Amino acid sequence: MKKLALFATTALATFALAACSSSSSTSSSSSTDQTLLAQIQEEGVIQIGTEGTYAPYSYHDETGKLVGYDVEVAEAVAEKLGVEVEFVETEWDSMIAGLDAARFDTIANQVGVTDERKEKYDFSTPYTYIYGALITKQGNTDITAFSDLAGKKSANSLTSNWADLARENGAEVVGVDGFAQAIELLTAGRVDATLNDNLVFLDYIKQHPDAPIQVAALSDDVSETAFPVVKGEEELTQAIDKALAELASEGKLTEISNKYFGEDVSQAK
Repeated sequence: MKKLALFATTALATFALAACSSSSSTSSSSSTDQTLLAQIQEEGVIQIGTEGTYAPYSYHDETGKLVGYDVEVAEAVAEKLGVEVEFVETEWDSMIAGLDAARFDTIANQVGVTDERKEKYDFSTPYTYIYGALITKQGNTDITAFSDLAGKKSANSLTSNWADLARENGAEVVGVDGFAQAIELLTAGRVDATLNDNLVFLDYIKQHPDAPIQVAALSDDVSETAFPVVKGEEELTQAIDKALAELASEGKLTEISNKYFGEDVSQAK
């Protein structure tokens, strides 16, 4: 009888262990089968990669707080999703790799929407539209279009795309180290123009409202930035799209844009 009782006890224990193992396996499988959006909602946190050193998009203010245009847009999106946001500060060179490695769920760092990237990632609705700006000294009426650069001098970094565009339009390129130096040459009358994106101009004017410069023309081409999401997580992309649409209709994106740039860069011109 003792042997029979021992056998029964052992059998029951084995059955219990098997049941626990099966339950654990089922739970693990269920977690694995969860969409990224479901995991974010369950944890109550969305992790977002950003630089933290890229003003005015993502940087630390004088108190050390992480702020910026992209930061505030991301925070507003997270609020719409009903979750907290946890920023993971990462150098730009490893930002996309971090998304691939699931170190974070998306990126808020002026990630441009390109055909090459679209092959690997889904993108949300754009939240920034960027145009090439032809910048001249205030009051200049000789240059009102890119074609007017023929025979003129443009201050640009020699190897930049902007320098290439200036040359394509017949300008002589005067090399500079950055936008601030280009503006110095422009206001001093040593060059006729400089080319850059319109957000760089808007940020500079916000910091230097008395600078005697103007945008003479904007390019027809537009660059868009958005939140990238790994392929296969359409639910997260759609949720971000819905959040951005609501923020746009409520005027929140316009409010954030005006705060950092003095005009709405969240809508196409």
